[in-house]
Amino acid sequence: MITLQQSFSLSGTGLHSGQETQVKVLPAAMGEGRYFVRIDLPDAPAIPAVVEAVKQTTLSTELAKNGGSVRTVEHLLAALVCSGIDNARIEINGPEVPLLDGSAKNWIGAIAATPHSTSSSSSDTQLSTLTAPLWIHEGDAFVAAIPASETRFTYGIDFPYSAIGNQWFSWKPTEGNFAEAVAPARTFGFADQIEQLRQAGLIQGGSLDNALVCDANGWLNPPLRFPNEPARHKMLDLIGDLSLLGQIPQAHFLAYKASHHLHVRLAQAIKSKEL
Repeated sequence: MITLQQSFSLSGTGLHSGQETQVKVLPAAMGEGRYFVRIDLPDAPAIPAVVEAVKQTTLSTELAKNGGSVRTVEHLLAALVCSGIDNARIEINGPEVPLLDGSAKNWIGAIAATPHSTSSSSSDTQLSTLTAPLWIHEGDAFVAAIPASETRFTYGIDFPYSAIGNQWFSWKPTEGNFAEAVAPARTFGFADQIEQLRQAGLIQGGSLDNALVCDANGWLNPPLRFPNEPARHKMLDLIGDLSLLGQIPQAHFLAYKASHHLHVRLAQAIKSKEL
């Protein structure tokens, strides 16, 4: 387990709200978990980063508790859990975690640059192990957690845009560096959907600087960081959503054409098993 010894701050624009916010990540005591604090609201309500606090999952994951809410938490939470940080107080002065460059690259960089200590007692490192497969699907989209000898994530996507098409990516924490293989993958969207989403009050802060955008002819803002960057980004989202379990259990997590909604349903199913 890694414990932060100091705090760090990053600020930027929220993808959906379009509001400028600052996030300050501070050390927290063992057992407190990862939680957000809306310091801009009366009484500064705390919002735990747990499955039970999920409010909605439309194009991002939003948490709500104690009269406060915070949206688009998945990239920061993925960076924290993959850095081994189980306890963190995350102060934010607005309703949405900033998108930054659309990935977790800046979060993981800030964590790495912040002084921390490492402990390795058995109570810190022992993970739950999945003992029976779990499978959730909607149409041909699905998420699954399968018992495995080590943790692995596999994600497939399929879009009717030639720039993306069918992509797969598989990653094991023991063989690949999250900071290099997953964290830099940016969020992506489609030019023909932008106006409809904005009229629905979404992606107010989206731009070619913080999201990959494609149309029928290709990417509007290349180059990509990986040939399969969209599939890697979906894996980033999955890890962030599974982090709401506190620690991600040992299993092979498999997803195809999934969404935040399905990710969270899988986390809820795992939680209900009380591993």
